[in-house]
Amino acid sequence: MSLAISSPHAHGGDTIRMTMLTVIIALLPAAMVSVYLFGWLAVFLIVACMLSCLLTEAVCLRMMGRPLKTLLDNSAALTGLFLALTLPASIPWWMAVLGSVFAIVLGKQVYGGLGYNLFNPALSARVILLISFPLGMTSWLIPMHVGPSALNMYDFSAALAFFLHGPEALKLGLDAITMASPLGHVKTEWTQGIGVAEALNSYHYSYLDAFLGREAGSIGETSALALLIGGIYLLARHTITWHIPFAYIGTVLLLAAVFSVISPEHYSPPMFHLFAGGLILCAFFMATDPVSSPVTPLGQIVFGIGCGVLTWAIRTFGGYPEGAMFAVVLMNCAVPLIDHYCRPRAYGHGGS
Repeated sequence: MSLAISSPHAHGGDTIRMTMLTVIIALLPAAMVSVYLFGWLAVFLIVACMLSCLLTEAVCLRMMGRPLKTLLDNSAALTGLFLALTLPASIPWWMAVLGSVFAIVLGKQVYGGLGYNLFNPALSARVILLISFPLGMTSWLIPMHVGPSALNMYDFSAALAFFLHGPEALKLGLDAITMASPLGHVKTEWTQGIGVAEALNSYHYSYLDAFLGREAGSIGETSALALLIGGIYLLARHTITWHIPFAYIGTVLLLAAVFSVISPEHYSPPMFHLFAGGLILCAFFMATDPVSSPVTPLGQIVFGIGCGVLTWAIRTFGGYPEGAMFAVVLMNCAVPLIDHYCRPRAYGHGGS
């Protein structure tokens, strides 16, 4: 027997547009910290990615004969902001634009548009860029207020020239202006037989600086504090649930704690994994994408654990220092399987 309930129905008030806007608001602390650390370069990068995503989405909608009012759902703007925050401040403008096109065309529209994409669009574009342009995607600038830099990123003209033409435009006689990220430094040192503690000491690594954001990395992943503020905001707004971020972060911390006890000179400690790279950004913002993540609480926990295992494994044994974004994209492939085996039992079936 089926139960039919006639209208009127109460509406929860959530819309795609409001959900996307909520996530954009949650990312504002990280975006503001990126501007504080990287000055006008962060502004140029964010604007370039967001405008490129909006323009690409408009072209795709026009080619498919769909109304342009779909642009008002904020999904393309959010994709652009997501992508910008995963990129280094030194990336050339054309690479940022190309990544934005990849995000919308290959990460979203090729599957049929919003709600049909298998992968997180921004992460899929970031992975494509990293594989295609590894040097450009791993050239990290020294953030302002951290150390001496040949580039004044608060100077509009100098930053714009750097963004459009690279370091050669500044006529400093330099081919690049870069430094290693904490993850990259530790991995490079380990390959030369140097232990984790010595590597962190030579980098002058500070957990407080990492928590606040005073370290090299993608413009939006450096400040754990800013990302946690945004993540808590999403939880408070019930835009996301705790299952994926807690399972994800908890798995990384557990594995790091166990193996750092076994061999502290070989395996990085838990707090280093927590604050370094894009773990918090991915856990609260990328992995929780409702389209490309499981639908049930159990499935989300399994998904988060899988992301955590892959992140720790890639960081520890893989060729790339960072593994968070690869982990999420790989686990996106497993979502249909997770949903199949973690779907709830139908009421009235399977019991005695």
